Amino acid sequence: MEQSEPTNTKAGFVALIGAPNAGKSTLLNALVGSKVSIVSRKVQTTRALVRGIAMEGDTQIVFVDTPGIFKPKRRLDRAMVTSAWGGAGDADVVALLLDVRKGVDEEAGAILDKLPELKQPKVLILNKIDLIERSKLLEMAAKLNEKVPFAHTFMISALNGDGINTLRSQLAAMMPAGPWLYPEDQISDAPLRMLAAEITREKIYERLHEELPYQSTVETDQWQQRPDGSVRIEQTVFVERDSQRKIVLGKGGQTIKAIGQAARKEIAEIAEAPVHLFIFVKVRENWSDDPERYREMGLEFPKG
Repeated sequence: MEQSEPTNTKAGFVALIGAPNAGKSTLLNALVGSKVSIVSRKVQTTRALVRGIAMEGDTQIVFVDTPGIFKPKRRLDRAMVTSAWGGAGDADVVALLLDVRKGVDEEAGAILDKLPELKQPKVLILNKIDLIERSKLLEMAAKLNEKVPFAHTFMISALNGDGINTLRSQLAAMMPAGPWLYPEDQISDAPLRMLAAEITREKIYERLHEELPYQSTVETDQWQQRPDGSVRIEQTVFVERDSQRKIVLGKGGQTIKAIGQAARKEIAEIAEAPVHLFIFVKVRENWSDDPERYREMGLEFPKG
């Protein structure tokens, strides 16, 4: 009788937590290679939004890329922080990612204070090690391990790949025995529309994160396969005020044009087809108080 998958398989979840811009997306891409996915929320697993699935021998590691954790001011912020801690609480291993150039700033400090509440094994990942003196790096690692008992400390550069293989194999060793959670060749079980919206949102954030903190959302309104094999996609970026709309559009539409070009390139890669992307920017006042928008993003709507 043929077996559909190897025996002695292992599989589990690793929650990547850290302050915004600690390099989680870059690390996720480095760890999972081409198997990057942004997957819809599954009941019983995690409330986080983004996952990458990595194979290491007979072990499958599902990376939960929780939203960045920061001090929540508005309702959307609170939903994202709740989601991040929820994702961490459901995982087999919690991995704290720190940007060594920033060290332990206020945001990282708040995460460190809360980490002992989580029961799972924790690992510390120090990122961007090529940008700091080794003596400072070792000192930082020692101080952090005094504060929280980490099972392992890894020193990596997500951007150039240093330390990534060691990190992946060590995380694989920490996964529990059990059947794989996803088919090996499955990149994503989310509709491509959701993935496309997330890519565009990421490009907006990369370009405008100082001027436009989390006050924008993207929805894919149309995904049309054309006879020539290409895909026509229409998306709407929703902001809360007209002043924000002007920021997203930019002078003469230059900003949204650049965002569209960057997003189209990545969406074409995941769609494996030429993409025609049309982005509209609309003001929807108080969208961040609308429970429906949260459900679309896989977040729970915080009361109060």
